[in-house]
Amino acid sequence: MPLKTLIPLLLATPGVLFLLLSTVWLLGGTVAERTMARTTKMAYVFLALLVVMTGWRMRAEGLHSVRVMLGDWFTVGHYGYPLSLLVDGLSLPLVGLTVVLAGIVGSFSVRYLHRDPGFYRFFLLLHLFTFGALLVFTADSLDLLIVGWEIVAITSVLLVGFFQYRPEPVRNALWVFASYRVADLFMLLAIFLTHHWFGTTSWAGLFSGEWPGCQSLIQGTKGTVIAVLLVIAAGGKSSQGPFWGWLPRAMEGPTPSSAVFYGAISIHTGAYLLLRIEPLIHQSQIATGLIIITGLATAFLGTLVHRTSADAKTSLAYAAQTQIGLIFVEIGLGWTTFAVIHLVSHAMLRTLQFLRAPSMLRDYHRVHAAAGGKISPTGSHYESLLSPALQLWLYRLALGRGFYDAIVERWIVAPVQAVARWLAIFEPQPPKKQPAADTPAQALESTVS
Repeated sequence: MPLKTLIPLLLATPGVLFLLLSTVWLLGGTVAERTMARTTKMAYVFLALLVVMTGWRMRAEGLHSVRVMLGDWFTVGHYGYPLSLLVDGLSLPLVGLTVVLAGIVGSFSVRYLHRDPGFYRFFLLLHLFTFGALLVFTADSLDLLIVGWEIVAITSVLLVGFFQYRPEPVRNALWVFASYRVADLFMLLAIFLTHHWFGTTSWAGLFSGEWPGCQSLIQGTKGTVIAVLLVIAAGGKSSQGPFWGWLPRAMEGPTPSSAVFYGAISIHTGAYLLLRIEPLIHQSQIATGLIIITGLATAFLGTLVHRTSADAKTSLAYAAQTQIGLIFVEIGLGWTTFAVIHLVSHAMLRTLQFLRAPSMLRDYHRVHAAAGGKISPTGSHYESLLSPALQLWLYRLALGRGFYDAIVERWIVAPVQAVARWLAIFEPQPPKKQPAADTPAQALESTVS
């Protein structure tokens, strides 16, 4: 099978599966759990086979990258929305990682969500997420990348609010949705300016050569502006810097979705974007410094809060933030290969940790009993280097989670709500209804009087 058939088939398989299952659902039908489990396993085994075949064919033909043109989605004047896919040394490992980890999580979820009312809905969202993630990693332009970017975002939000019969998951899902929307504004602005200034958003039009040795074709202030906008968008997707508060809230979703979204794939898409545009970033000292400072600040805060978290999933969320912050720093320093290795290994480790989180406490009690109740705390040698006053201050900062929620509520949410209330005076008020008379006699008495 030629590569120009393998790659579109790889992308289309989870999308077609989602469409078929959702059509059955919309028509009032259902699929048994056993059938859903077998279908999911066969689909991801097939996807893994396609990834292996793609890698083998590229190696056999001596290809470092493959572009597949699928025509234009639409054209307006001189502008066309191209549907072009790219598989190279950066996208292929992440495509394989997505397929393998999504398949593992799907297999795990068959037992974890057995007889849950949302069983069918979970697998619909899992297949849609896989399609969106594969589209992000194989998109040959910013135009197409943002389509997969938004699919991943909406599935993330829907899975955070998976248990919608409780108010807290819905509230946290809205918080995640708002954080995504703010970050995506920077992505949309970057795409608009790239089209306006350079006439294209394709990787071939923005960079010369093949990754990782490509060179940026965008220079000067305009390149800096686009780089900074994309860095902010990536930070929002990976819960870095000013967007770091949404990731712990996302733990309201089922544990399998926490594993594949916030431990493995979705949380790393921001780092993937930075790796893809690395030549553009490194020609701007502002963008490079922003990545390094953001990564270091998030890693520092994530480490502190991780050590004081009271539950396993929240602790893992902050630990993931710490490692992604370090990946951002590595990208900013130009350690591209090391950053890719770190990304892939971290995704696999976090998936394993999230999936075993429900049983981790039992395992800890078993080890604690086997050690005779004497398990020494970790990190005490670092704490001994700090003064008691500084330890107390850091502990308060960690317990307050950096006071992020308080700052956002006071300086962002409250002013926005105040402006909304003030603008409400311009809304036409509905007319007040006159109270109806209870009986005909009362109506007649009211008329006479």
